[in-house]
Amino acid sequence: MTTKMLHTCIRVKNLTESIAFYEKALGLKEVRRKDFPDFEFTLVYMAFEEGGFELELTYNYDQKEAYDLGNGYGHLAVGVPDVRSLLKEHQEAGYTVTDLKGLPGEDPFYYFLTDPDGYKTEIIQDGAL
Repeated sequence: MTTKMLHTCIRVKNLTESIAFYEKALGLKEVRRKDFPDFEFTLVYMAFEEGGFELELTYNYDQKEAYDLGNGYGHLAVGVPDVRSLLKEHQEAGYTVTDLKGLPGEDPFYYFLTDPDGYKTEIIQDGAL
């Protein structure tokens, strides 16, 4: 049996703002959308151009307050060819980011980027893990 991971769902308060964030900050593209107006929600699937794993943005029409992220969810992770360069771009764009970090006893190779709803994406130097 062959299996694969398909997507991760996050609930967002402002769909337009979230789509713009993931497009500009990480280069994801909307690959499909499913609207369910009778049930008052929309699903937007985003992926890199090469496809594969997707990020599902779930927008519930009546959600007015921020979602409680809880303490169990951690983050998404994205590998990039030049983590220092992208960190600089994200800082200059005014995104919320951490400093470059490393695991104990290792050189820095990752940082965290926070989206408009408070979800974190770990940006990791390709080949560092």
